[in-house]
Amino acid sequence: MHDQRMIILSRLYPILDASCFSNVCDLIATAEELAAAGATLLQYRNKSGNARVMLEQARELRRQTRAGASAPHVRMIMNDRADLCLAAEFNGVHVGQDDLSPEAVRAIIGPERWLGVSTHNPEQLREADLTSADYLAIGPVFATSSKENPDPVVGLEGVRRARALTRKPLVAIGGITRANAASVIEAGADSVAVISDLIRDPPKSAEEFFRILR
Repeated sequence: MHDQRMIILSRLYPILDASCFSNVCDLIATAEELAAAGATLLQYRNKSGNARVMLEQARELRRQTRAGASAPHVRMIMNDRADLCLAAEFNGVHVGQDDLSPEAVRAIIGPERWLGVSTHNPEQLREADLTSADYLAIGPVFATSSKENPDPVVGLEGVRRARALTRKPLVAIGGITRANAASVIEAGADSVAVISDLIRDPPKSAEEFFRILR
């Protein structure tokens, strides 16, 4: 167990899901637009399982977000894969309930990189709270289309319950849009993870999110 540090999460936590983009150029362009709009944290998610493609895309994302004058401050988080996080020089890993355990991931990525853990109910959240995870995610808050077999919706009540169970930074995920984001923050989340409501017009969407989440 490492000594617990408290990280500060951006209110907006964009997730770049490779399946939402027809090619890597669109993926990179969206990352650059989000960074230019003020995003300081981006998660790269690719469930295809092709490690070579994932690493190529991740390295390109890292290169572009480092190169951009507007984005030297962007933290890149790798979904699931601790090995690819290191290979692509990302700043952290986010794991789900079916991935490596948080402590196994921590052993791979070391003490400095961020570690996030997805939870879907109070039991999972309590368990994750005891690990060296830097932040915890709770969801799906609302119905979501980004997963084939989503866990049961927890609603705003689930966010409130999660808030009462941990002092760690809390990310809410699942069906979050500009229309409902403020209510999620009011329920106790520190940050909202967003996928689909950022894709159609990333700069405009991100700016609106930041305005709403102030």
